[in-house]
Amino acid sequence: MSFNLEVPDWAATEAFGRRLGELLFPGAVVALVGTLGAGKTHLTRAVAEGLQVRNPAAVNSPTFVLIQEYAARLPIYHFDAYRLSGAREFAELGADEYLRGDGVCLIEWADKVEPVLPADHLRIEIEVLTPSARRFTVRATGAAHAALLTRLGAEFTAPTT
Repeated sequence: MSFNLEVPDWAATEAFGRRLGELLFPGAVVALVGTLGAGKTHLTRAVAEGLQVRNPAAVNSPTFVLIQEYAARLPIYHFDAYRLSGAREFAELGADEYLRGDGVCLIEWADKVEPVLPADHLRIEIEVLTPSARRFTVRATGAAHAALLTRLGAEFTAPTT
């Protein structure tokens, strides 16, 4: 199940991200894929706001530390796999414990670590259209994330299979 959504500006990206954050549940995994500068961290910050993170300004790209943890309605585990050589290195970080936990995992550059992602997750591919407009392709794999996608898609666009 998937849908495409074109957002015209950063405010629309933030609205989508905040709503996604409101709908996320314990154990949710969001895989973010896009080129450098596509807006993965911007979207992550908005998702964190929807999860009621205490300090949205503190949400930044964990490129050099690889993971940031944030207190919110649910614990947020924000990964950046950009500097990793692949799925094995991600797994060696102990990612599996986070992925099987009761928090929310937000993974930038998730395409680099896809083999170790759980079968049930949400994937958001971000395509740059203009300096501020983006196209999101949102896919759910697994029942839990498909239910979330149905709710999210009903609010933003018509889902397709």
